[in-house]
Order: sequence, then C-alpha cells, then structure tokens
Amino acid sequence: MSQNAPNPVDFCNIAALLSDDERALQQTMAAFVNEKVIPIASKSFDAGVFPRELVADLAQAGVFGCKGLNSVSYGLICQELERGDAGIRTFVSVQSSLVMQPIAEYGSNAQQEKWLPLLASGEAIGCFALTEEQGGSDLGNMQTRAVQDGDDWVITGKKVWITNGSIADVAIVWAMTDDGCRAFLVEKDTDGFTSSDIENKYSLRASVTSNLVFDGVRVSNEMMLPNVQGLTGPLRCLTNARYGIAWGAVGSAIACFEEVLAYTKTRMLFGKPLAATQAIQMRLAEMSRKISTAQLLALHLGRMKDAGTLHHSQISMAKWNNVRAAIDVARDARDMLGANGVSSDYCTIRHMLNLETVITYEGTETVHELIIGRELTGFNAF
Repeated sequence: MSQNAPNPVDFCNIAALLSDDERALQQTMAAFVNEKVIPIASKSFDAGVFPRELVADLAQAGVFGCKGLNSVSYGLICQELERGDAGIRTFVSVQSSLVMQPIAEYGSNAQQEKWLPLLASGEAIGCFALTEEQGGSDLGNMQTRAVQDGDDWVITGKKVWITNGSIADVAIVWAMTDDGCRAFLVEKDTDGFTSSDIENKYSLRASVTSNLVFDGVRVSNEMMLPNVQGLTGPLRCLTNARYGIAWGAVGSAIACFEEVLAYTKTRMLFGKPLAATQAIQMRLAEMSRKISTAQLLALHLGRMKDAGTLHHSQISMAKWNNVRAAIDVARDARDMLGANGVSSDYCTIRHMLNLETVITYEGTETVHELIIGRELTGFNAF
C-alpha cells in the first residue's frame, strides 16, 4: 500500500480539512467513546436502559452546550458519540440543542443563571416537549394550551415520544396561547405533571422515551421563556438539532462499515476471504462513497453555519441525505455479516435499528423532501 493510500474510514481525507483544534477534539472524543460508550452500548441496548452513569462523564468531557466550540466541532462530537450509539448522541443533542440552547437564546437572565450551569454539569437533565399525538411536523395543529390566570399560566395537554421525558428535571413545554406558541419551563414534581415511559421499543433502546401529561399544570409567569413567541422558536431549535443528526448519522455508518470491512477480510468462503470477491468489493466501495459524500456535506454545512450563511433547508438536505446513506450502509453491512448480522455480538444490527428512529424523528424523509421542494419551486405542498 502506498504512503498516500486513503484511510478506509476517511477515504477523502476529511481530517486534512479540519483545524488542529478540531482534529484534536475528534481524537479526544473518539478515545472517550472507545473507552466509555462502546463497552456498555450493546448491554444498555439489550436491557433497554439508559446508562445514567455516563452523564457525569459526558459533562466532564464538556459536551453539554459545547461552550466555546464552533459548529464543526459540535458536529464531530455528534459523529463520534453516535459511532458509539445513537441513543447516547440523542441524549446529548436534546440536552444541548433542544434544552440549553433555547434557554440561552430565549430565556431570562434568571432562567439562564439557574439552569445553564446545572445542565452543563449534568446535575440537571432536560427534555424538549413539542411532539403531540396529532403529529410532530404539523406544529400549527398543537393541542396543548396555556391559559393565563393572573400571574400564573395553566398548561393542559399531552406530549408524546419525548426523549429524556421521565428522567428530566425540567421540561421545555411548547403550548398554544391566545398570543401564539410560547415556551414554559416545567420542573419535575410540579402538580399535574406526570410521565410514563414508552416500553417495548425495538430502536434507540439505550435512550429514555416518554409520554408527558399536563393536567392543569400551574406555573408562574417567570417560568415562561420571555424572548420567543410563535412557531419560529421551536422550528429554529429543531434546525439546530437536525444539524447534529446529520453528523451523527455518519458515525453510525462508520461503525457499521468498520465492522463489516474487518469481517469480510477474515471470513473465508470457497477458499478465499469475502473481501477478495468482486461483489463484496463493489458493495464496500459503495458504502465508502456514501460515507465520504455525507462527511463532505456535513463539513461544508458546518463551515456555512459558522459563517452565518446556512439556510435551514440546507440542513434538511443533510439530514435527509446523511441518514438515508447511513441506514443504507447499515442494512447492507448487516446482510454481508450473514447470520452474525442479527446478533448483538456485532454492533451493526444495533445501529441499523437505531437508524430507523433517527430517520423518523426531527422530520421524516418526506418532510425534508417537501421543505427542499418548497425552496426549489416556491410552492408550499404541505
């Protein structure tokens, strides 16, 4: 192999396009995932349990809020975390993009001073209560209501499929008011606020997913985020989360590709390794192409995000493209592993199942296609 031969998991040498600080961060996060996440990922998935012992380690690694880091660095963190498990990356995405970021952007000084240090240290866990039974994408049909009563607000409604819901110390609850959509901080153990976990999931099993009920929950006016009104607020939060997902999916794809590449080099069939056959090499090459293009797209959008030139529809392109690429890689890798592909002794089946959730949440493929179609044509087909 020549001196300049490509790295199989970074075929187009994306690492050369990173700054020294970004490369160092990725290496640090890769080591963290190898040491802390991968050894427990399969066990947590099989048991259907979120590994809460990781929260303190994640906080110590500085991944909550990613203070002082650029968008590319945040993306690299998501990529490495999901190389371990999408459930862990999802936890961090919610804590950072969907809880800390809206408090930082829309919250009062008092809300920021109370919650941001607690969330950054992992002493408090947050959730983002937006999705309802009527649909997560049709926000205009939101049924949860908040009615002002003197200096208080009374919230009534139900939220579903909420990550971190039952373990959250605080929920950011989006509700319709007479003045449009507003966000409220609702602390756990508030009267009328109950949660129940969604059981029997076959995907994202190392993540807590809950239904939340607000039965006349009364909160003071000080619990409303004062600097956001209307649907633009939650949509902007989702855009930031989708950006991290586009990077994270690359991590899942890399994990599956690394596993199947190593497997086909040692699995003998009819006297030679699987990797020595044309059919397998063509499939591996196709996986490498999909991973490389997803990496390049994520990096380019990260640079645009840092430059302030990124449009939300471009993030839709990346979420759609990269998660689709990842799930295609995972499914093909599972097939190439043969019977081993359905065993949790191999990581591929776990990543493949997790990606069924990732391709669905934060906007399905159809939703993102329609977002892009609207930008291309000028017509809203929703």
